[in-house]
Amino acid sequence: MKRYRRPKNKWKRRIAVALALLFLVSIVILAHVNITRILISVAEASMRSITTVAVNDAVYYTLSDHVRYEDLIKITRDAEGNITGITSNSFEINRIARDTAYMSQQNLTKMSEAGVNVPLGAFFGIEAWAGFGPSINLKIIPISNVECRFASNFTQSGINQTKHSIYLEIVADISIIMPSSTRNFASLTEVLICESVLVGKVPETYLQADLFGESYKLSPD
Repeated sequence: MKRYRRPKNKWKRRIAVALALLFLVSIVILAHVNITRILISVAEASMRSITTVAVNDAVYYTLSDHVRYEDLIKITRDAEGNITGITSNSFEINRIARDTAYMSQQNLTKMSEAGVNVPLGAFFGIEAWAGFGPSINLKIIPISNVECRFASNFTQSGINQTKHSIYLEIVADISIIMPSSTRNFASLTEVLICESVLVGKVPETYLQADLFGESYKLSPD
C-alpha cells in the first residue's frame, strides 16, 4: 500500500498565505498604534488649549473684583515698626480657591462637550500629515480634577525691604478616555494675585513658612 504524500507546492502555498496574513495583521496593528498615538496627541493638545481658556476665564470671573494685598494678608508690627507677625485671611483665601476651582470645573465640562476637531490627515497614522485635511469632530470623554492653592514668594526689594508676591496656582488633572486608549496629563496655571513691598525685617520663620495651608480640590461628581 502506497503512502499518500501531499505535494510540496501545496505546503508552500499555505506558508505563503500564512506569511501574507501575518504581514497584513502586522500592518493593521502598526497602523492602529500609529493612528491611536497621533489621535491622542491631537486630542491632548486640544484639551490643553481648552483647559487654559477654561481656567483663565474662571480666574477672570472669580477675581473680577480687584483683590488687594490687605484683603488676604494682615501684618502686625511692634512699637519700633518691626514685623512681628504675618497672618492670612483663610476665609477669603478659601472662597477664592473654591470659586476658581468650581468655575474651572464647570468651564471644562461645558467646553469639552463639543469634542475636539481632528484633521483628516491624522487618521492616516503619519505624523507629517496630522495637520492636513478637513477637520473631523471627535467625541471624547474628559475626566478632570481641579486643584487650587495659594502660594507666596518673598524676594529682597532693597535695603530692609522685602517684596511679598501672592500667586494662585490652578492644577487641572485631565484624563482623556477614547475607545482605543487613555491619556492622563496635568495643566498648571499660575496667576499673580497681588503683591506688596514690606518695609522692615521679615522674620526668617515667615520667609520659610507656608502661609496658606492646604489646597482646595474639586473633583467631578
